[in-house]
Amino acid sequence: MLDEIRDFQRILFEKTSFSYKRYFHNTINLDKKLVGIVGARGVGKTTFLIQYLKALDLPFSQKLYMSADFVSVSSLFDVALAFSKEEGRVLVIDEIHKYPHFEIELKKIYDLLDLKVIFSGSSALSLDHAKADLSRRAIIHHVVGLSFREFVEMEKGIVLPHFSLADILTRHTDIAYELLEKFNVTLLFREYLKYGYYPFYFEDKEEYLVRLNTTINTVLEVDIPSIYPIEYESIVNLKKLIRLVCESNPYTPNIKELLQKMGMGENYKGLYRFLSYLHKAKVLQIINSKAKGDAIFVKPDKIYLNNTNLHYAYCDKSMIGTVRETFVASMLQPNHTLVIPKKGDLLVDERYVFEIGGKKKGYKQIKDIPDFYIISDDIEIGSGNKIPLWLFGFLY
Repeated sequence: MLDEIRDFQRILFEKTSFSYKRYFHNTINLDKKLVGIVGARGVGKTTFLIQYLKALDLPFSQKLYMSADFVSVSSLFDVALAFSKEEGRVLVIDEIHKYPHFEIELKKIYDLLDLKVIFSGSSALSLDHAKADLSRRAIIHHVVGLSFREFVEMEKGIVLPHFSLADILTRHTDIAYELLEKFNVTLLFREYLKYGYYPFYFEDKEEYLVRLNTTINTVLEVDIPSIYPIEYESIVNLKKLIRLVCESNPYTPNIKELLQKMGMGENYKGLYRFLSYLHKAKVLQIINSKAKGDAIFVKPDKIYLNNTNLHYAYCDKSMIGTVRETFVASMLQPNHTLVIPKKGDLLVDERYVFEIGGKKKGYKQIKDIPDFYIISDDIEIGSGNKIPLWLFGFLY
């Protein structure tokens, strides 16, 4: 059993030559006994885990990688036990959501064996109510796709700083001048919006959108059903739902109209559940007003696709206003709270009001609001409370 897994690991180590290190290499603490890394399919979880194991100062025999995608075993605990008996130290289990009842297996490994275990899974994975109550045992880290900064670093082979939101709001003019000396923002930013969120773009640029479409279909057809009890007909409805979001400007949903178009009668709870699945799987991003919070069975105030690349892979036509808002939301989402304000497009951290648009966007909508900012596309350098859209790609 271990020989087969080690053979697969050896091949994977040889094939993985990706040297760029994502932002989370510096933010994830892997010193705990049980660590989970969750994120959307395609954002680089597997690459990170292989990079970590390859760099780990241990003999090959004491570190083991296995994937629930490719390795068929009767029991994760049996693998861990055999590995432990051979003085194994670090076990990595990739795509763990594919393994039935993984929570119970992980609990046994944690309680009975002296092993460090790092596992990865879909962003839709939830341990809060798992049978083995892993939420008390595991440290979970959520990771996201490439920022614009990371994309430029990979494309140009340069090193660039990231900035806090406070820095961008108060020093954006100086920051823009500093960065514009190093690369052509206009060409690279348009490329990023279409191609730059998932690292596998750099493996095959020509087939990127085709692969991205396939990746999202795998999320819908394999990952979500492995976590939530849904039928095939429901998978078809998930795809319909994405198409309907594609057809709209930053989408404030008409729930009755959605139900009608999807042929779901008056199954409101079913529709809200589908929206929740797609939000957790990082296909959609749902943002509510402050009053609604994160409740599942309430009408969302806005629905975006999770990132701008999905517009080009999944939508027949991409509306630039939607793409702009999607970009800002995707860059802010990892480290900031977002709600929909009464005026403006986004309320960030319960303080800053953002109105997002083109270079001619004015202050009319939010001129009387404190801490308001215009986030403008098609400008390289801003002034005062008018900030270039592209700078929000340097938040991580």
